[in-house]
Amino acid sequence: MTDETLTAEEHGIRATYDETETERRLEFSVVAADGDDGRPADIGATAAIAQNREGYAMLKVRPTADGDELERYYGFDMALDHVAELLDVSPGTLPVPEAAADMGM
Repeated sequence: MTDETLTAEEHGIRATYDETETERRLEFSVVAADGDDGRPADIGATAAIAQNREGYAMLKVRPTADGDELERYYGFDMALDHVAELLDVSPGTLPVPEAAADMGM
């Protein structure tokens, strides 16, 4: 995988995909105030989605990649909605790196 498939940045949000020995992780962080949606961004805020390496388990939403699980979802869209809520942004502003596009059941 290349850097272009592992990271994406849009609307002041950076998404980084990573794989550990046990999980696939997609972490989002607010890196700049975008202003497109008219709301101030909380720069430095993070949220993450994790799934087992095999890619068939439910998605876990966490405040950080290593944080405690907040909720589980079957669908990637539902997990992204929760992440957007945690970051106080619109779900449509979340970038998804190519490597993470197939997360979810």
